[in-house]
Amino acid sequence: MSVSALAVPAAAVDAAPRVWFDGALIAADARPAGLDTHALHYGSGVFEGIRAYATADGGAAVFRLPEHLARMQRGAALLGLAFDPAQAQAAVLATLRANGHRDAYVRPLAWFGAGSFGLDVEGHPAHLMVATSATQVHLNGHRARLGVARWRRNPADALPPLKLCGAYVNSILAKREAKARGFDEALFTDRDGRVVECTGANVFLVKHGRITAVAHPDALPGITRDTLLVLTGAQERAVTLEELLDADEVFACGTAAEVAPIAQVEDRRYGDNPVTREVAAAYRRVVRGEDPAHRHWLTVV
Repeated sequence: MSVSALAVPAAAVDAAPRVWFDGALIAADARPAGLDTHALHYGSGVFEGIRAYATADGGAAVFRLPEHLARMQRGAALLGLAFDPAQAQAAVLATLRANGHRDAYVRPLAWFGAGSFGLDVEGHPAHLMVATSATQVHLNGHRARLGVARWRRNPADALPPLKLCGAYVNSILAKREAKARGFDEALFTDRDGRVVECTGANVFLVKHGRITAVAHPDALPGITRDTLLVLTGAQERAVTLEELLDADEVFACGTAAEVAPIAQVEDRRYGDNPVTREVAAAYRRVVRGEDPAHRHWLTVV
């Protein structure tokens, strides 16, 4: 089946959820991956987290879709995994239409499939799927509390800061530890006391009304982070944990988290978040097509 044939009009949407798998829309509860799938055993896959939004004109659009898929392509290339961004873009739009989603979280995943056990990826088939679901907010939409992780972020000279499946075991460990201590999320720092990022979000601080984006070579180059740099003109530089604790406001950002105010880092509690609210409001206007200057970031569904 051709990708173009999957452009299902909204009126033809079936009530049953669908996922895109290797060129066809199939039932969301289908299980096309075998137990000998290479990615299941070794993490040999790459994914993205993408958001679609209902827009001010009554339609829907995907936010910065080409940028997400370009980053996914970089990860796939490192693994030697075949990946076509044009095919993936068509699959994302087809899946959103088939499911009738406007406000949605979009998960494309490319991975190596069935074959013999071992670290070599050669000989394993490449697969691509796209799933969409009702919007999920990573930090639950409230002022989150961060615990500083005892785990270190994967160093960039060991694992590149891309959305490689296996790399996220690091985030799972850190978040489990933070939640066991009563926090909502973990904050990674390096051995020199510099802030890296959260388990799934980048970090900003506000001091005397000035916004600073935390920069660290081990952090994911976030697309939401880049968006906020453009919208706010924030400076980006290395930030120590001591400086973060001394900030007036702290917020995290990411595709799922959007702009999430931080209430607490360890024992340090922050007050009101007026600058964060302004940034969040500006971001909402952009993703919903209410800011004409940035409509080029939207791919219409």
